[in-house]
Amino acid sequence: MKYSILMMIIIVSLIMMNNSVKASEWEFSAHVGQSWAPDLNGFNNGDTITIDDGINYGLGIAWFDSPTGMGQVLFNHVKHDFTSEYDQSQQSLDILYGHFNGIALFRQENYTTTVSLGLGGAAFETEQNNELYPSATLALGTRYEFSDNLSFFTELRGYASLVDEDDNVFCQAESCHAQFEDNLWFEANVTIGIAFRF
Repeated sequence: MKYSILMMIIIVSLIMMNNSVKASEWEFSAHVGQSWAPDLNGFNNGDTITIDDGINYGLGIAWFDSPTGMGQVLFNHVKHDFTSEYDQSQQSLDILYGHFNGIALFRQENYTTTVSLGLGGAAFETEQNNELYPSATLALGTRYEFSDNLSFFTELRGYASLVDEDDNVFCQAESCHAQFEDNLWFEANVTIGIAFRF
């Protein structure tokens, strides 16, 4: 339900903000990469629970405001696995990030350096519960343009989400498998992708 609300808010806002954008100014992108996240804490004894590196993948819809800048709605999904403190079972943490991004483009012939800053939300989901948190993102990337319509890009992106370490996202009734280490959840990922302009 929270995923649907997050996507609906972003799509409706995009339509409202950009109803005058022409079809030739849109860009669709898809990416895949590697993510790194902080460890979790045990709920009862506070021991560190190691969380694995996850594979992330996502989609972006962008519009060009000027030759040196564009706006973007970006969705990124990542799944992390960890071992429960409660019963030593394998557990997973799925995160869906949704952000509005402003992207600055620094062109140099076929290469472009990008700097991106965005605000949005992060939907955290486990087998026990789910929560929606405010989130921000910052990225540095490069693009190589094969043609006017097709680009290959790489990106280093960081996410910072304001979580509540007392939330029960890892709990069901009295069974708690982990808890957040802090009130800020930082995640980093490296991605490669393809962008198509139409």
